[in-house]
Amino acid sequence: MLIDFFLHLRKAKLPVSINEHLLLLEAMAARVIEPSIDQFYFLARATFVKDERNFDKFDRAFAVYFKGVEAIPGMDAELPLEWLRREMQRQFTAEEKAAIEAMGGLDKLLERLSKLLDEQKERHQGGSRWIGTNGTSPFGNGGYNPEGIRIGGPSAGNRTAIKVWEQRAYRDYDDSVELGTRNIKVALRRLRRFAREGAQEELDLDDTIASTARNAGWLDLRMVPERHNTIKVLMLLDVGGTMDDHIRQTEELFSAAKSEFKHLEFYYFHNCVYDYVWKNNNRRHAERSDTWDIIRKYNSDYRLIFVGDATMSPYEVLQPGGSVEYMNEEAGAVWLRRLVERFPKFAWLNPEPEGVWEYRQSIAVIRQLLAERMYPVTLQGLERAMRELSK
Repeated sequence: MLIDFFLHLRKAKLPVSINEHLLLLEAMAARVIEPSIDQFYFLARATFVKDERNFDKFDRAFAVYFKGVEAIPGMDAELPLEWLRREMQRQFTAEEKAAIEAMGGLDKLLERLSKLLDEQKERHQGGSRWIGTNGTSPFGNGGYNPEGIRIGGPSAGNRTAIKVWEQRAYRDYDDSVELGTRNIKVALRRLRRFAREGAQEELDLDDTIASTARNAGWLDLRMVPERHNTIKVLMLLDVGGTMDDHIRQTEELFSAAKSEFKHLEFYYFHNCVYDYVWKNNNRRHAERSDTWDIIRKYNSDYRLIFVGDATMSPYEVLQPGGSVEYMNEEAGAVWLRRLVERFPKFAWLNPEPEGVWEYRQSIAVIRQLLAERMYPVTLQGLERAMRELSK
């Protein structure tokens, strides 16, 4: 059964290996879990899934392979009575447990389920006897029964099932969906280079054990500096105008970047970068930073990240005086070239859907200026950008 499960995961495009399968068999042989489908699910997921992006893919593959209770060989072994009793003890009040025992209890319930699995040959909806949906049978989903076992499908909201067999705990880890802050952090972590910095604050367990052993058993604590991500990031964010449509997404990206990168510097611009940028949008006209100063201030080992929809008149990029706010002496394209020459590891993150890029002339212009290093703000897009920045 488990080799078929392994092959099923491979067929579902999950990156699982023989070593992981052997580790799962070893864990099963060592009886690290009880004979429970739920515990097997968590053990298998911990063994096979190494990347959060694959949680939902694993859940879907697991649900297909173990489709309800009926697809699990040796149901009596996989659905132990003592385990179900413990579930009932955790989830029901004293009054509810007394009512269930009065109706026959779990022994009666499992005996009836086993008999129905042998007899039932087709899908049923409604009614009170068969495994089905929207009825009052103890087996199925979408209905109501005070002592039921939900098999597949969503709950009807009554919360009366003793055990939920199929429940996808993770969703939307899709490399094409737009991201929330947590998902963005997962993607940004691909741009990491750790080193130990600062005071000795972290326990070095291996050295402590070795030193204690050398010291005839007398405890000798060894400390090391904490590890930090040493990557330095300079982020330039477009604000106002068409970027108002992307405020939430840009805020989530900015929040995730501040959390992930200890060395993060940021400035704002509008539409295209010209001869000045700013830190505070409320005082953008009074407190400006000269772009030349930014170029001189930060070393070339900074990773430069532009964040903007690149949606504007092409003249704002290509012509002196093209800015909608003032008469800029040099074209935005000139400043973009200066920035990417100073910071050769750069990327532009665009919150606009990639499907509309070909219809925006300004996007095509900026992509050409930046050697096509423009990426959508999706999980796949961010990972591509982080790979480019980590080269």
